[in-house]
Amino acid sequence: MAPTSRIRVALVDDQQLVRSGFAMLINSQPDLDVVLQAGNGIEALAGLAATAADVVLMDVRMPGMDGLETTRKLMDRTKTAPAGSWLSELRIVVLTTFDLDEYALAAIQAGASGFLLKDAPPEELLGAIRTVFAGDGVIAPSTTRRLLDHVAQMLSAPSPANDANAAAVASLTAREHEVFVLIANGLSNPEIAATLFVSEATIKTHVGHILAKLKARDRVQLVLIAYEAGIVSPR
Repeated sequence: MAPTSRIRVALVDDQQLVRSGFAMLINSQPDLDVVLQAGNGIEALAGLAATAADVVLMDVRMPGMDGLETTRKLMDRTKTAPAGSWLSELRIVVLTTFDLDEYALAAIQAGASGFLLKDAPPEELLGAIRTVFAGDGVIAPSTTRRLLDHVAQMLSAPSPANDANAAAVASLTAREHEVFVLIANGLSNPEIAATLFVSEATIKTHVGHILAKLKARDRVQLVLIAYEAGIVSPR
């Protein structure tokens, strides 16, 4: 988490009216601040080379460079960023007007921390920014589960990557595995702590170990790995 009292938000959308509306909403909050607006992926990459941000709200369909390609390029940057820097902690939430599974799944696989529909209620959008920044939960767990349940068979198909994931999951301790399964089912840290009758600080320590062992950036990547490894079955 970046050392700042306000969450810095970058808006990337090709429609100026949409950006303006989001900016007004976000800037009305005492803990949020829009630091960058861009009309496409090319502008976003240039802007984020000079301006620090914590969370990017990324449109999917844009001219020049779409949101999925921009997300991939930003994630490539985070991999080489110094540990603890704002760039290494950058989180992306993909926004779309289309409730299409392939876009949402592609966004998550590209490294996004989640996705939202543009017509989501304002409080859901603001909550998503805070949730991703805090790293304590998965955006709209029910929506994420619906998406991954729909493509579960494809995700769990045999592959070298899934074999590696299964081996990594096998390296978890019994308690870490327990926490991993609860994360995969959409529970937040406080909910996991209550379920296991331990402190939230203890759960945060376990989550840190799980992320490291599974080489995952955040919780949504853990959920993806759980499906790929067959830990979670479709409902």
